[in-house]
Amino acid sequence: MTMVPALVLERQHELKLRDIDLPMDVGPGMVKIKIHTVGVCGSDVHYYTHGKIGPFVVNAPMVLGHEAAGTVVEVGAGAIHLKVGDRVCMEPGIPDPNSRASRLGMYNIDPAVTFWATPPIHGVLTPYVVHPANYTFKLPGNVSFAEGAMVEPFAVGMQAATKAKITPGDTMVVIGAGPIGTMVALAALAGGCARVIIADLAQPKLDIAARYQGIIPVNVRDKDLVAEVRRLTDNWGADVVFECSGSPKAWQSIAELPRPGGTIVVVGLPVDPINFDIATLSVREITIASVFRYAHQYDRAIALMASGRVDLKPLISDTFAFEDSIKAFDRAVEGRPTDVKLQIKMDA
Repeated sequence: MTMVPALVLERQHELKLRDIDLPMDVGPGMVKIKIHTVGVCGSDVHYYTHGKIGPFVVNAPMVLGHEAAGTVVEVGAGAIHLKVGDRVCMEPGIPDPNSRASRLGMYNIDPAVTFWATPPIHGVLTPYVVHPANYTFKLPGNVSFAEGAMVEPFAVGMQAATKAKITPGDTMVVIGAGPIGTMVALAALAGGCARVIIADLAQPKLDIAARYQGIIPVNVRDKDLVAEVRRLTDNWGADVVFECSGSPKAWQSIAELPRPGGTIVVVGLPVDPINFDIATLSVREITIASVFRYAHQYDRAIALMASGRVDLKPLISDTFAFEDSIKAFDRAVEGRPTDVKLQIKMDA
């Protein structure tokens, strides 16, 4: 263990930049990474403001941050695909490779998985981290550290698009134009969708999403989403609906959005249990799929970004220095409608 500087969530509503004891020994199959950029995720902010997410409760000081990119500075025995100097991003969840879920390829839902900045596991808003090489991915030369730190949230979009079983030419609806909703839309377009109708209450977020070709914004303050989807699809409905807002209100009319035989993919997580219309879903044979994080998506996400098919740079709203990390989190708490993704640059 080594004392290192970090952004520490001491308890609900209390952040401190201070030294904390973290493991820094590089064992077999591990690499040590100098962190360059870390994204501020909604889950980090939720732990700051609420002190818990579901069963995960902050009962002890915890380092925040799990969307990260950096440079390999030390390589353990057996980590043959990486070398010192490699620019990398890291998948923050580490499963038990021998678990039944992992052996079935569903390592993201392994009950034993440990995940950065999910209590009691520390995150990476600290200068260095030691991580398994198998969950560390090289960045191509044309993908920046800032973009590398966006691979983690984009992987959620990729997982959602994969669960949707997209057919080329499909029409999608995305409810919620926040970071995840917009990345789901981009992943769906990359997967072959002809168009994505994205809905939100915040016009600035819709304006940012609408910069991308194929995205049709709908401000639900001004327009009825069901009516717009029917108008745009000749009263047929969308092939797939992605619920990315986590709002219980979205479920009041969600069953009316997909076409007969369509699919709803649940990405956003409501805080409390919700009611929804089983009868309408049943008589129209609507399939419901759900997403929890991602599995096997990093390589594909990086490839799409490197090819130029997906450009996430317009979603980065502002970048803060490490010493201003608390300001970055307070800014995120404000929830400015013009903000999509805030990042913290560790390596000045």
